Formats: sequence, structure tokens, C-alpha cells
Amino acid sequence: MKNPVIAASGTFGFGREYSEFIDLNRIGGISVKGLTLKPRKGNPPPRIAETPGGILNSVGLQNPGVEAFVKNEIPFLRKYDTAIIANIAGNTIDDYCEMAEILSDADIDAVELNVSCPNVKSGGVAFGNNICGITEITSSVKKHCKKPLIVKLTPNVTDIKEIAKAAEAAGADALSLINTILGMAIDIKTRRPVLANNFGGLSGPAVKPIAVRMVYETANAVKIPVIGMGGITDGNDAIEFMLAGASAVMVGTANFTNPTACVDVVKGIEKYLEDNNYSGLKDVIGKVALN
Repeated sequence: MKNPVIAASGTFGFGREYSEFIDLNRIGGISVKGLTLKPRKGNPPPRIAETPGGILNSVGLQNPGVEAFVKNEIPFLRKYDTAIIANIAGNTIDDYCEMAEILSDADIDAVELNVSCPNVKSGGVAFGNNICGITEITSSVKKHCKKPLIVKLTPNVTDIKEIAKAAEAAGADALSLINTILGMAIDIKTRRPVLANNFGGLSGPAVKPIAVRMVYETANAVKIPVIGMGGITDGNDAIEFMLAGASAVMVGTANFTNPTACVDVVKGIEKYLEDNNYSGLKDVIGKVALN
């Protein structure tokens, strides 16, 4: 990529809406809205709730399906000089493998594996919640994927380092983290959950300290590149993740409050390098000095 800033999956659609506000050529890549094998309507509303410092979402992967993405969205995205990353999700390993095969023959640059989805064959436990699950799904999809495979890790685990090492050993080419943190909001007047699905994924500035810590731990546990995300709103946030060991960053929730967020982060990184007389990101990545 020409720069290390990627629009995070689920916050940027397929880039069409944001192309009216920013030049998509200015960002390093776009991780498109999470794709499933067949079209999906998502969860019933309400499925978004604002929280202090972020949002809860239970959108439920509403999307047109992988075939529609290949046919209708890739030609639009290819008008721009930006990497296309296809984020895929499913309820069975067969779903993931079939999508990986379809996308291997498509004009994209990488596949991002969303392992936070419930494995229906294992009682609904998320694929990425344990070593066995992450190993099985990563190794299976890798056999069908001709593109670089990025595994997106869930933070809802006991030890992120062990999950990261398992994904690396199973064939992941890179890791991205963190995905959303499971949360809940309750309307005290109705005494019912705000979200129709009861629970949702928390994202935004509130999760940043957790994300930075997990990126640091992961980057020091694996040898493959790490992409950091979680509450990045400006260039300084991005630099913080890079000091922790991230080679690139994803900007997500900030896009909802500031449609130029991705480009602003690019500019902020460039300014930081210039102000500190650094020759490039190699002077920043992993350079945190612990106390």
C-alpha cells in the first residue's frame, strides 16, 4: 500500500458514499463491509446505540453477498488507487472456504477473515475464541485462498497472544485487531436492552487503550505484520498503535462522525514524521520504550 491507513470493515460500506466526501486515492486501502456467501438482511432494529466514547452495534452483517460484491462493487473500487480488502464472515468453515475460492479469482488485494462469527456447528461459539477454533478456520481457509490472508482477531478472549500465535502457525499472512468488544446498554425507562439483539459490539475511542495493549502484546508474539485498530480518530492515535508494533492501521467508528477521518489520519502521520525528522515509518513501528 502507498500509505498505512485502511478504512475498517463495517464503517465504510464499499466506499461509494465516502467518495463524495474524500478522494479515495488518498488512503492506503479499504476493507469492505463484511461479506457473507449469500445476501443477508442483518439484525432487526434498533441495532446501533451511542455510548460514551463510542457506539454499540449489532447490525448483523447486512450485505448483498459475495457474488454481488464481485460483480457490482469491485469495478467501482478499481477506479481508485487503493488496496481492496474483502472481509468475509460465515457460520461454517465451508462458507468461509467457498468465499475464499470465489475471491481468489476476483480482482482484490487481500482477504480479511472475520473470526468473531458464531460457529453454528460448535454451539455458536465464535471461531476466534479459542486456539482450536482459530487454528481450524485459518488453516482451512488458507488452503482455498490465493490472496494474502489477514485474520481479524476478537478481543473477547483470555490471552490474545496465544490466539495470535495459533493464527500465525495456521498460515495467516497478517493479523488485524481488535474487533469490537461485546457490550450492552439498557434503557432505564423501559428496563429493556437498547439493542433489539440485546448485546452489541463496542467500538470507538473508549476501546483504544485496550486495543493498544493487545496490539503491543500481539506484535511482540508473532513475526507476521499486525494491523492495529480500535478508537483511532487522528494521526496521533495511529502513531500510538505503530509505536506499539502495528505496521498499518484501520480507521473505523471515526468515519461516522468525521467522513474525512481516513485522510485526516494520513495527513497526521505525515506531519508527525516530518515534525520529528523521521525518514519513514521504520523509525516508529515497534519503537515504544517501556518503563
